[in-house]
Amino acid sequence: MIDPTYLPPHLPQPVDDGAADQLRGMVVPDVEMLASDGRRVRLDRADPAASAGSALRTVVYAYPRTGRPGEPSLTDDWDLIPGARGCTPESCAFRDHHGELLAAGACVFGLSTQSRAYQREAVERLRLPFALLSDADLRFTTALALPTFQAAGQTLLRRLTLVLRGGRVEHVFYPVFPPDRHAEEVVAWLSAR
Repeated sequence: MIDPTYLPPHLPQPVDDGAADQLRGMVVPDVEMLASDGRRVRLDRADPAASAGSALRTVVYAYPRTGRPGEPSLTDDWDLIPGARGCTPESCAFRDHHGELLAAGACVFGLSTQSRAYQREAVERLRLPFALLSDADLRFTTALALPTFQAAGQTLLRRLTLVLRGGRVEHVFYPVFPPDRHAEEVVAWLSAR
């Protein structure tokens, strides 16, 4: 059993394989997703101001899957898949930097292909102050051709972050490594603008 909050040293670092090159400048698709808080969210017309005061941007960090304490990894070689491990530490970092993200003018969503029920449990357990979006049907993933990988018969998102503004993808962070320090990178990027 693993502790999903722990990020072991010497994880393989993902490389930029160009799988996210097409995203910058793309129009955000009109796909509705279930949020962990029960809402139905369309990022093409999400009103960040309604959820984050004077937010100008929406930050969507995509991750493979959060684990649960005491449960085994999805596969025995999970830690050998570049960029797979670290979803819980990344989510906790976005939680810990949430105030800074709001102050920098952004609202936040997490995104994975896990079910809404699974994500709802993660939000409660990790005390996340933002919703996680479920793309279990892969409609959003397919519409944007987001980079994915297969593990244990499941299609999972590769770790990346989209900064959305005015219905378009303004910026893409890909690949993301290390995941536990990525929220700081996003805060710095937003603060510079």
